[in-house]
Amino acid sequence: MSNAVSALQGEVYKGFATVADVGPSGMIALRGDLGAAKLKGAVKKATGVAVPGMRKAGFAGDNGVCWMSPDELLILCPYESAGDMTTALQEALAGTHHLAANVSDARARIVVSGGDMREVLAKLTPADVSAAAFVPGDFRRSRLAQVPAAFWMADDETVEVVCFRSVARYVFDILKNAAIPGSEAGFMGT
Repeated sequence: MSNAVSALQGEVYKGFATVADVGPSGMIALRGDLGAAKLKGAVKKATGVAVPGMRKAGFAGDNGVCWMSPDELLILCPYESAGDMTTALQEALAGTHHLAANVSDARARIVVSGGDMREVLAKLTPADVSAAAFVPGDFRRSRLAQVPAAFWMADDETVEVVCFRSVARYVFDILKNAAIPGSEAGFMGT
């Protein structure tokens, strides 16, 4: 059996913000009735995290649950746990309309950190990433330049980005380009 390798193989760029590949990360797409007690219970049991509200993300240790749409969650976990967690969710939700799919190898996860990380995001997304509109625990599904992406505030100086693995190099490079020292636009109050 081969070892998991991330699309960016641990690459890091340090500019006025740091852009870094997270490495292999467990990700499960879960679709179903997010208001159903059975689904809420299965998610909580598997992850230790309650189903979050609209445009929110919640975390407990290495596990996270992100609201993707009215009927979809993105569950985050250690890479090596994703297969077992997917199976546990499928078993817990047996007999209900749902889809639980391990998408770990189809996605990439990138962290942008530093006091000016909002400046990097603001150059690339139409989403409002100002401090008044985007705070820790907030989640957005939008675009970064030409590709779809999802991102959330982990803390006041860290945003995490998830994109398709096939565009991971593009996303990393546009984030890196947006973080080049001297390119700060200053429109985020930094």
